[in-house]
Amino acid sequence: MRHLLRPRRVLAVLLALTGCLSLTGTGSAAPGTDTAAPAGEKPRIAFAQRYHAVQHGGIVRAANSAITCRRPVSRAAAPCADVRRGGPGANHDFEMFYTDIDRDPNTYNSSAGEVRLPAGSRVSYARLYWGGNLRVGEQKPPKDNGRVLIAEPGGSYRAVLADTLTGHRVAGGADAFQASADVTSLVRSSGSGLYTVAQVNVAMGHSKAGAWGGWTLVVTYENAALPKRSLALWDGFDSFGVPGQRHTVRMKGVPVAPGAAGGGGVVGLVAYDGDRGVRGDAVHVSAGRGRPVPLSDRANPADDVLNSTVSEPGRPARRSPAYANTLGYDSDVLRLPDRLRGQRGDLTVRMSARRDAAWTGVLFAAVDVKR
Repeated sequence: MRHLLRPRRVLAVLLALTGCLSLTGTGSAAPGTDTAAPAGEKPRIAFAQRYHAVQHGGIVRAANSAITCRRPVSRAAAPCADVRRGGPGANHDFEMFYTDIDRDPNTYNSSAGEVRLPAGSRVSYARLYWGGNLRVGEQKPPKDNGRVLIAEPGGSYRAVLADTLTGHRVAGGADAFQASADVTSLVRSSGSGLYTVAQVNVAMGHSKAGAWGGWTLVVTYENAALPKRSLALWDGFDSFGVPGQRHTVRMKGVPVAPGAAGGGGVVGLVAYDGDRGVRGDAVHVSAGRGRPVPLSDRANPADDVLNSTVSEPGRPARRSPAYANTLGYDSDVLRLPDRLRGQRGDLTVRMSARRDAAWTGVLFAAVDVKR
């Protein structure tokens, strides 16, 4: 592994951190949100509303994984190149190594994803999430969980520090974490394009738990030419995967009106260590007391939603690298299904797994309001 920072780079970063480096924006965060300084770590953080607005506009996100396969460790595993193109394969079947696109010797991982805003949009709120497994063939220091580097389109790196409680738990052979920070001012001034995130604190190598990690940038925006929608961002940190266990989040204040489903909204999620081909993990949605309906699309089967993909409806946003199998990192946006039509009430999201333990950290939704 290369050294993190050279002496002159260390000095530059320290000067930036003691200066005006804060990326906290002016978006309307949920009451009680801590935007001042990191508040430590907890092994479990209950999901809570981070941001909510009812406005003409929508939600977009950029995302990518921070680590990929290097070589298989068993004869049964497929070649790494085939897995990267979308073939079956799970992170515990491979020796894993960092993705690093920036040719900067001072970074050991870096990847890029596109924020794609419709013309005429104004960013309301933007939040960067990052996380992964600290213990694989090496052990990463948890003290580095709360810091990453980000570069806006055409820009250079600046440090981002977690501005709220970081989830961090050792369980099942993994040392998992998720951190986040408000980056509204940066995204509002920089707009659409490829954002590069580097130095996500994930471990490389091989273990039964596998190496995994990545980042997601969630952006809400206003646009007078688009329908009025209820836009909500929720986050926390929890694991699920014990037989019969499920994780449920009722997104209060995000009502689904009769006839509004089926193209009238989307749900997004960020999850860690979901393995492609291990059936039994699912995401269901309902409104009020309605019957849960499974979320799925061509990229995400109903019984294998957490299948190591970065996906969204329509033309996919650009990524570099654009590996189809992200080997344990999911950042997916799925349409609300037509079968939800007729249900009324607040949107509820349920995640469950019968065989494949996973961690979840982010949920967001953009739902058309009743006209």
